Amino acid sequence: DLDECAASPCKDDQYCLNTDGSFSCKACDASCVGCTGEGSEKCKTCASGYVKEDERCTDIDECNLPEKVCTKENQDCVNTSGSYKCVCSEGFEDKDGTCVQT
Repeated sequence: DLDECAASPCKDDQYCLNTDGSFSCKACDASCVGCTGEGSEKCKTCASGYVKEDERCTDIDECNLPEKVCTKENQDCVNTSGSYKCVCSEGFEDKDGTCVQT
């Protein structure tokens, strides 16, 4: 079997899996920018919104940072994978970028 992966035939956001007589390109984990294999522990570097922790890329919980990310009145932070979003608190709705009581 020829190791086709030695020639790095895959894209930057993929890793190469050598198979008998062939190869396949697999997508890197969402937490990675470039990878050497499957999973968040095989990242070359971590994607934005992720930090290397115990040899793997883990999500940064922006909502628990000392500096508030959602600064508007009556707004709550919701952590998402690799990011966050600001939503109006319960009992409030977004009216032209301001959270007003419903």
